[in-house]
Amino acid sequence: MSELSSSLPPLSFDLSNMAVFLDFDGTLVDIAERPDAVIVAPATKRAMDQLSTTLSGALAIVTGRNISDIDRFLEPLHLPVAGVHGLERRSHGGALSAYPVDAALLESVAERLAPFLAAEKGLLLERKRSSIALHYRARPELKDACVAAIDRATDDLGGIHILRGKMVIEAKAGSSNKGDAIDAFLGEPPFAGRVPLFAGDDVTDEDAFAVVNRRGGISIKVGPGETSASYRAGSIDDFLGWLELIADDLERANGA
Repeated sequence: MSELSSSLPPLSFDLSNMAVFLDFDGTLVDIAERPDAVIVAPATKRAMDQLSTTLSGALAIVTGRNISDIDRFLEPLHLPVAGVHGLERRSHGGALSAYPVDAALLESVAERLAPFLAAEKGLLLERKRSSIALHYRARPELKDACVAAIDRATDDLGGIHILRGKMVIEAKAGSSNKGDAIDAFLGEPPFAGRVPLFAGDDVTDEDAFAVVNRRGGISIKVGPGETSASYRAGSIDDFLGWLELIADDLERANGA
């Protein structure tokens, strides 16, 4: 893994046979104090719409969010999405698939975390269909305490997988990850036969980088931190500016 800064792929790079996969938080939008406070810029939606159209639909969001959250933030776009780190997925054709989840197990985790949340103000417990996420964006000094609380709440529970992301720790009821989701997309149209490109910003994106690298694709780390990605964008703005230029260039080439 490397900490060295790296440039983005050149604008002359041929994306016409690519399958594009994009993380959401920290990649397409800034991380906000609350998960529901993020805003997707109109220019970002336009670029994704352009890319999806010119790539015959081979663009998907691969995120820790619920699919329904992504639909709300990207409206009116309705894209293929892998949600909750691959535990739920919607294909290009709209087919939904999800890993079976033990709801009682997740409820037990939430109940065990309740005293900690009552004692420490400013934390947020986000309940998803397949996981529970403890956000400490408003209380970053509580990182270690939140890690310990999640560990205590899940210590004797089988089938729970812990993910540590930016300002969040997640208890996930299943082992599927973003890399598995990309592999699944690449096995079906319109992604099959294409070279994958994935951009993400967090440690939870490293599984996806590994799959893309193994398939000879393009992996892009957004922001600082150790990574196995082959390229790096210095910031979200840098990445979005590149994405918009690529979308414009590809649209022009497709219409030529």
